[in-house]
Amino acid sequence: MKAFKLARETDISGVSGTGDVAEGVLFLSGKVAISFFPVKPSFTASVVIYNSMDEVEKIHGHGGATKIVWL
Repeated sequence: MKAFKLARETDISGVSGTGDVAEGVLFLSGKVAISFFPVKPSFTASVVIYNSMDEVEKIHGHGGATKIVWL
């Protein structure tokens, strides 16, 4: 397993804020689990499973505004 965080420079959607917005784990199988932080009182934190890091980057990369930082 490899741990990482999602660090967002710009909040394009206006939903999740900037800075560290989630933490995650890449499993040996290639699957990825991400736990998003509740950055606003009305925002419900969630845990999501993805099929690959490519999928994570496509959905949450926001054209380079969000970086994957390996821990």
